[in-house]
Amino acid sequence: MSFHYSWDTARKDLVAGLTVAAISLPQAMAYALIAGIDPRFGLYSAIVVTFVASLFGSSSHLINGPTNAISLVVFSALAFLDPDARYDAFQAVFLLGIMIGIIQILVAVFKLGDLTRYISESVVIGFMAGAGFLVGLGQVANFLGIKDRGTSHQHVLERFWHTITQGGPINWHALGIGAGTLVLAVVLRKVARKYRLPQFDMLLALIVAAVVAAKLGWSQPGANGKTLLAVVGDVPANLPQWHIPEIKFWWVKELSGSALAISFLGLLEALAIAKSIAHQTRQTLDYNKQCLAEGLANLTGGFFQALPGSGSLTRSAINFHAGGVTRASGVFASGAVALAVVLFAPWARFIPKPALAGLLLITAARLVDWQRLHYALRASRYDAGLVLITALSSVFVSVEFSILIGVGLSILLFVPRAAKLRATELVVSPEGVVRERLFEDAPSRDVLIYDLEGEIFFGALPELDRNFDELIRRTSAEDIHFLVLRVKRTRNPDAVFFERLELFLHEAEKAGLTVFLAGVRSDFAQGLNKLHFYDWLPADRVYREEDEAYSATLQAVRRAHELFKERAGPGEAGGNERKAEYYLV
Repeated sequence: MSFHYSWDTARKDLVAGLTVAAISLPQAMAYALIAGIDPRFGLYSAIVVTFVASLFGSSSHLINGPTNAISLVVFSALAFLDPDARYDAFQAVFLLGIMIGIIQILVAVFKLGDLTRYISESVVIGFMAGAGFLVGLGQVANFLGIKDRGTSHQHVLERFWHTITQGGPINWHALGIGAGTLVLAVVLRKVARKYRLPQFDMLLALIVAAVVAAKLGWSQPGANGKTLLAVVGDVPANLPQWHIPEIKFWWVKELSGSALAISFLGLLEALAIAKSIAHQTRQTLDYNKQCLAEGLANLTGGFFQALPGSGSLTRSAINFHAGGVTRASGVFASGAVALAVVLFAPWARFIPKPALAGLLLITAARLVDWQRLHYALRASRYDAGLVLITALSSVFVSVEFSILIGVGLSILLFVPRAAKLRATELVVSPEGVVRERLFEDAPSRDVLIYDLEGEIFFGALPELDRNFDELIRRTSAEDIHFLVLRVKRTRNPDAVFFERLELFLHEAEKAGLTVFLAGVRSDFAQGLNKLHFYDWLPADRVYREEDEAYSATLQAVRRAHELFKERAGPGEAGGNERKAEYYLV
């Protein structure tokens, strides 16, 4: 069904795009400072990465571009370079963007986008908590107007300690502007929410701070050529241009781990935000298409001097609440930022860094989803462990490796949980009902019925071996000759399972035990057929779950009791004379 793009839709997208652009301008410059690079590269990201991702994405409301979390990892990734080697840092950032883009495109090409759902959300929550702490920590020097001390080879906490002890006296002009910007932005946000106004709070606070600092002469060079406040500096009034970054192969080695971490983080961020909004709009998302858009955006950005980016929670939410309808809103936002760069870039030299630091301290606090963090910590030890380990490793190890640690731990903890195999004994009650055996039920002396439930792939082999060995032991000890093995609720049988099943059936046959497979579904039946089980396994031992109205398990139980009576003889069948007429588990 084709979609008609009307003037009304275009108007809504334009309004939403302009609203997003208003918040993108201060955020883009601030996030570039987090990454330790020139603010213009953050603005270029808000143009190029936003445009390309909106053009090729799947979500109608996701806005891509520079983000605080990605910028923090980029800063950590550049730690191997000399802090004074500004040119090398810029080139390394562009190269990093290209590497990230290639990895994300490969994820899309190999249709691996859906696999991101197997990475626990607790990893993202923990990372955001750690990242929020580090973002705030990294802006203390700018906020207080002191010098940033330490070297790139020192841990972030060690550098922070050197900064606050050796950075010099507090610049009270910087502290005043930073604190004033922070307070004003918070007040303006509350006013905007109360009266449902556009969320221009950060942009307005930044403009006010720049005007005040300029009027007071704090951002103007004095007789010694220095300013009382550190300022952003000149931002060229140019649009991003095509640029092939300098490539040093030892850089590729140094950046590879960070590129992988940012690729994972970027996809997790973008898909989580897109899914959150789609849950409200009921939009159907194509995860692999969105992964491709993320990769194309970062790849293109790397050739246009852009800071790597991802989906922005703040800007995406603003886009949605401002009435954006289609991906065109992101295109409009990109165009508005480009226009602002051309028209107003020369004025950026009056923007005080302490004012940006104040906005970033707000951003750091908002980066932590306190409600979800509290929820995850209380939900289970599994979630609490992932949150704490990821958050602490981001602070005490490194922010990029915390993502890989969290993802690896998430997968390691997921596999044992997925490999859990539950075995339950069933009985035929005096009323003829097949149900789970209760504590007061006498053990079966004629037909043993067991229900298997769970994944039956290679990871479940230890559980499977234990259950099969127990069945052989018990039937032999209690002289039981008939076993109904219900497999209706098993999933994903693989070669390892079928090999173990074949061994079990042969052992059972040697022990005089007749095994019936009940509730066999199509994938299970196909495996039996392809592996030629029917060459040696009688067809009447397998009961397929073809007619839900008449249970295959019930058929198998009836057949097993018939054979038991034939074996026992007329006078030895015991008290279980009624056939199982019902089926209930």
